[in-house]
Amino acid sequence: MTTATPKISVRGLKKSFGRKEVLRGVDLDVDEGASLVVIGGSGTGKSVLLKCLLGLMAPDAGEIFIGGVNILKLSATERQKRTREIGMLFQGSALFDSLKVWENIGFRLIYGEGKSGHTARERAADCLALVGLPKEVGDLAPSELSGGMQKRVALARAIAANPKILFFDEPTTGLDPITADVINRLIIERVKALGATAISITHDMSSARRIADEIAMLHEGRIVWRGAAGKIDNSGNPYVDQFVNGRAEGPIKMALRAV
Repeated sequence: MTTATPKISVRGLKKSFGRKEVLRGVDLDVDEGASLVVIGGSGTGKSVLLKCLLGLMAPDAGEIFIGGVNILKLSATERQKRTREIGMLFQGSALFDSLKVWENIGFRLIYGEGKSGHTARERAADCLALVGLPKEVGDLAPSELSGGMQKRVALARAIAANPKILFFDEPTTGLDPITADVINRLIIERVKALGATAISITHDMSSARRIADEIAMLHEGRIVWRGAAGKIDNSGNPYVDQFVNGRAEGPIKMALRAV
């Protein structure tokens, strides 16, 4: 029996900044169409892992395979082509203040794929509808939107090019519980509709439980546990148990600084 090649595969990924080891040998596989959420405390390397996957940061060692191809061995041009199948929702939405909403959504289509402004604007209207916003929002500036609306626009931008891979960086940070649940629902719907493979990083356990097929915990630069989302509350792992229940006491020791 043959086993399908994972859509995303990471092997022995390492990254240091000076003497500080952030990633210390991360191994991960994500099957096509699956949604993996990586949890962990602040400073454990979640964002660094995502930046390495996106090609925004070069790892010191290890391999990153997308669709069975080691993207770290590709030329810059080939790597850019490969990463075009990735959509990204950034923490804080990261919309361009100087551009209208529709221009934010269509930015990649215009500047990355050479689409006309008319085509990009039509696609932006379609994507706004997919995240529950009227097309009139496209003519507004990001500053005219609430935090929840900005997050919806950021999701619309992430899906505009019909990506096969979606990355979500703290998708519910700063949102009230109701708005956060709306964003979680939209993420689930859009990932399923695209048939996309998704990796999210978060410390919001409510969001993790909602959007994940599987959850992995990153601690001190390594994956210390991985399992089905439904097993997170009975993982049998002391690191996961402490993190999920938000306890100060346990194997995870937080550094304290005197003020």
